[in-house]
Amino acid sequence: MWTRLLGVEHTVIDLVEAEEDDGAEAGAEDVVIVAHAHPAKRRRQRCGVCKRRCARFDSGEGRRRWRALDLGAVRVFIEADAPRVSCPEHGVVVAHVPWARHGAGHSLAFDDTVAWLATHCAKTTVTQLMRIGWRTVGNICARVWADVEARVDLLAGLRRIGIDEISYKRHHKYLTVVVDHDSSRLVWAAAGRDKETLRSFFDLLGEERSKKITHVSADAAEWIATVVAERCPNAVRVLDPFHVVQWATDALDEVRRAVWNAERGGKGRVTAGSKALKKARWALWKNPTGLTEHQRAQLEFIAKAHPVLHRAYLLKEGLRLALKAGPDTPETLRDWVSWARRSRLEPFVKLQRSIVKHWDAITAAAEHGLSNGLVESMNTKIRLITRIAFGFKDPDALIALAMLSLGGHRPHLPGRHTA
Repeated sequence: MWTRLLGVEHTVIDLVEAEEDDGAEAGAEDVVIVAHAHPAKRRRQRCGVCKRRCARFDSGEGRRRWRALDLGAVRVFIEADAPRVSCPEHGVVVAHVPWARHGAGHSLAFDDTVAWLATHCAKTTVTQLMRIGWRTVGNICARVWADVEARVDLLAGLRRIGIDEISYKRHHKYLTVVVDHDSSRLVWAAAGRDKETLRSFFDLLGEERSKKITHVSADAAEWIATVVAERCPNAVRVLDPFHVVQWATDALDEVRRAVWNAERGGKGRVTAGSKALKKARWALWKNPTGLTEHQRAQLEFIAKAHPVLHRAYLLKEGLRLALKAGPDTPETLRDWVSWARRSRLEPFVKLQRSIVKHWDAITAAAEHGLSNGLVESMNTKIRLITRIAFGFKDPDALIALAMLSLGGHRPHLPGRHTA
């Protein structure tokens, strides 16, 4: 019964007793339950890392305790001897215990429960319910995810992948993420956003499996394009249409600012026309289907009073529609490039050069029906996880929480049958 209550296996419970709780939150009459245990016969004298049976080295530093799941409102600990063994591969290490991961101060059931809560609940909920610090939650997530990585090949069967970067902390701290388009799962993430970071993914994938990648969606970042061409020479590189439209929106905003500066007649001056242009920014950025009546009126005013800015708006909308033309996208986009080249608007002249430079990757999006929308959706979820994970000591804990939440291997609550 006690092994069931504690959620342990291959364990012998010798004695269960109550002790006074001398913790910081304890009162004069508070108690903790201590279960004195030892591994079952076949689980003794095993290496804590590889679990191979080894020769006993010494008694270690005596008895130690592992935090187990609470029984009601009472904290529970498992106490046992912690001898050391001599492993041919890992040297002298603390012997394996069947109720906890190597080097952990919590039981397996405790770790799995915390990991499940971290993927479903807010920070305050987890820390208050489990009575642990938030950094401890990060360490537990890292341990649980390490177990998943050890037993599951996350990179098996990759064919179509999306690559992007996302900021996770101030001062230009970034994660590089890789998503599987076929399974809609996050398959890899690492701190950094440069060639070496991405190369480490392909090193892990291996040369043979890298050659089987057929499509790679990404933005126009040079460091991504260089590594993809280097490691996946046969893959079709797809440039997400969303980023191309974003280029057009940026070019439109350059024109708007130039017209606005000309309208106000000098730095620090304000006119009625400059005020109207400043407030019209959202009307220029939004798609026509999402405009309010007031924003439509603003566009009508711009069309009559500022034909240059209106031409830039039409170019932005023309590019958006060209990228949605399906099989006709190459022909429609070619017409748009010709239009932009003759527009005499320098931001759009520069934009058409970028489009010509990335022509194959842009038209491949329409040809193969692939975009980076899935990756952007994944980034939105990672941003939420980043806010939840605020206070983690290092990015590894954040990556572990993101992988547990989005990698298709969410932890299960101990004692529950999975569907």
